[in-house]
Amino acid sequence: MGDWRAAGLSAADAALCEFAAKLTHDQRAMSRADLDVLRRHGFDDGAIHDAAQVIGYFNYITRMADALGIEPETFIQPWGS
Repeated sequence: MGDWRAAGLSAADAALCEFAAKLTHDQRAMSRADLDVLRRHGFDDGAIHDAAQVIGYFNYITRMADALGIEPETFIQPWGS
């Protein structure tokens, strides 16, 4: 399954995925309201901080790999296969 929106996630997990998608694709549009949505789903500031760190790190490493032309390792199986 490749679309988290069709994965039947809990409301909290879907909110976190929405946060990750926005931070990845439209980071300049992030606002306090995005944090408030996560807080309403039970995430405290520590969990939000950790999530933002992980999302930011994955965005960083994929951008570095793309910039340097690094090909994915062939020994790693795609997720869900």
